[in-house]
This record gives sequence, structure tokens and C-alpha cells, in this order.
Amino acid sequence: MVFHETGRDGSGIFLGNVLVCQTTGTCRCLSEVVVSRGVGVAFTATFLRTSLKPLRSRPEHHLVWRANIITLPASGSAMSSPKDTVAFIGLGVMGYPMARNLRAGLGSDKTLLICDVNTDALERFMAEVSVLGRGPVRIVQNGFEAAKQADTVITMLPNSSSVLAVYLDASTGILPALPEPLDHNACGSKLLMECGTIESSTILTVSRSIPENWATFVDAPVSGGPMGAQNKSLTFMVGCPPPLSASVFPLVKSFLRHMGDPDGIFLCGDVGAGTAFKIINNYLSAITSLAASEALNIGVKAGLDPRLLTQVINASGGQCWVTSKSNPVPGVQDNVPSTRGYEGGFRIELCAKVLGMGSKLARDVGARTVLDEPTLNAFSEAMEDERYKGKDARVVFKWLNDQ
Repeated sequence: MVFHETGRDGSGIFLGNVLVCQTTGTCRCLSEVVVSRGVGVAFTATFLRTSLKPLRSRPEHHLVWRANIITLPASGSAMSSPKDTVAFIGLGVMGYPMARNLRAGLGSDKTLLICDVNTDALERFMAEVSVLGRGPVRIVQNGFEAAKQADTVITMLPNSSSVLAVYLDASTGILPALPEPLDHNACGSKLLMECGTIESSTILTVSRSIPENWATFVDAPVSGGPMGAQNKSLTFMVGCPPPLSASVFPLVKSFLRHMGDPDGIFLCGDVGAGTAFKIINNYLSAITSLAASEALNIGVKAGLDPRLLTQVINASGGQCWVTSKSNPVPGVQDNVPSTRGYEGGFRIELCAKVLGMGSKLARDVGARTVLDEPTLNAFSEAMEDERYKGKDARVVFKWLNDQ
């Protein structure tokens, strides 16, 4: 098949293995693209130019490019309705497997839109789902496009500045894309969910900026880390406006169950409550990561068998998630970060960040704390050493053991 594309530097011809979805009008090319300069033709398809890399020159001023994946809807092609479209923004370490599991769980009649600033992540995702063939997937450029085309928008963003930009930016944000309802007494038809671990003040800022009769915004942060995102065992803590929870929470669960444990989706209260639950959980998890590492390091330094020590702890009062699910001592448990050089887990920098968020929440509500400051100091000291920087937070065991 052959398609033409007109861009800033001419036109292009899709050559080779081009697949076209007749339902969505999406075209995919998994081989080569020949770009010919200076030939003016009408748009019939577009591609993600940043995904193309020069391969070699050809005669007649043709440039040959190798593309891992090319996918965007053809101009004028049929689009799925917003109610049959879900958008997912943020394909990071957590978001990528979450979006993949979401696509696998949605019916083939549903379209998934994806958005990320990392074009490599978009390419990888499109290549992966094109092989699996579980339903249409399209790329959108920003939150505005996502909210225009989808009635459900799920975001998994890394920090407050990203959340504020994706939701509230005057030109590219979700908020300006929301339609003003004809009936101002009715609830808006769009559902917006932020699943990252974000400061409570940011979540409340976004919530207050979106009129309830324009859209429903919920916070639904996750627990379970990259492993939970991969194997679809995440826990979700949901904050939802109480007057709407009876109708909205079942709808929220219908999407989150594709990405996590259906029995691990909790309605925690009003918007912001999910984030508070998550921060408190991470506060405890961070402190127990250090405490468990200290205890196990004492045993190792004393010449005790860490595997047997772990069994005893897990059958006794010292048992915690760290000792039972993500043991910090290499070789004690299979398929945990400590057995992989502390790679692929919850990075120590993020662990320190959410512990700091817990400390701030405690100050905001007037709750006295004792253990957060020494734990933060320990994480800070470990992160200064290149051997531990960027590793799973349980690397504090190795930091202790190496001393």
C-alpha cells in the first residue's frame, strides 16, 4: 500500500509493510519510509516525524528513514465516539505497564489514546500493542486533545508541575477542552483521574478549578510499585466527591480493575483523601524499609542466616511488607529488586520524596512525628553515593552492610 504525506520539507510515501485499520483509519508502517523533498501532494496521512531516524541516502534526493512504528489517524477518517474512548497520559515506569494492561482489559470496541512527552515510549507502546492486536490505539499530543476525544482521561504524572500543566494549561490543558454543559444542574459526562503520588495541595487546586457540572475529577493514587504495575496487582486509593460517589465510584472501578487488584480498589473519601491515604502509606513504607534493613543487617553482621531470620520475622511480630514481599537482602527472595542489583523497584529518590510529603502532611495537620527526620537523613546520605543512587529504596540495606 502507498500513502502520501505533505510536511514542512515536502511529501512522503509510505512504502512496504503498511497496515490500515479500517475502523479508526489508523495507518501503521513497520518497515521503511521514503521521504521525497519538494513534491506537493495532499494530506492523506500523517506520521510522528520525531520517531524517524536517517538510514541512508538514495538517488534523486530521496531520504530513507527507518521507523519502528508510525501511527496517527488519517485525515478525515472515522473517529470513535468520546464515550467509547479512554485516554491515558503519562507512559513512565508506572504508567507504561498500567496503560498496556488497560488496553488489554478494554474491549476491542474501545479506543485507547496515549500521550507522553517521551516519543520513544510512544513508539515502543505502539509497536507492542500492534503485535498484540487487542484494539485501537492512537497518539494525542496533549491533555486538550485527549479531553476533546475521550470521555475518560486517566493521568499518571510524575510531579505537581506536570499535573498543573496537563490539567490547567490555557492552551494545551484538559480544562479548556471541557464542554460547558447545557444543563448546569447536571453532572459533567467526563471522568478525569490522576493516579500519581502528588502533593495534596495540587490535587485540591485541580479539583477546585474544574466545575463539578463540567467533569468529575477523582484522585486515585496507586501502591505496589513497578512490579505491581507489571503484574496488575496495584492497590488504588480513590478520592471522589461524596454526592457523586454512588454513581462515579463503580465507573472508576470499572477502569481501575484492568490495572490492579479488583479487591484492592478503595473509596477513601472526598477528593484528596486518596492522596492522603497514599502519602501516609508511603510514609510508613519508607520508614519500615530502613527499619527492616537495619534489623536484617544486624543479623547478617552477627553471622545469622538471613533467609531463616526472614522466615522467623515473618512468622512473628516483626513481619512487614518489606520483609515478606520485597526483602532487602539479596538472595532471600526471588524476583525482587535486591536480587537484581536493586534495579526495577521504587527508586530511593522517590521514596525520600514521598516520605517528605508525609512529613509535610503531618506538619499541616499538627501531628507530631519522630522517625521521619532520621530516615530522611539516612536516605539523603545513601543517595549521595553513586553506588546507591537511582536504585530501589531497599538498597539502604546494602548501604548499611557496606559500612
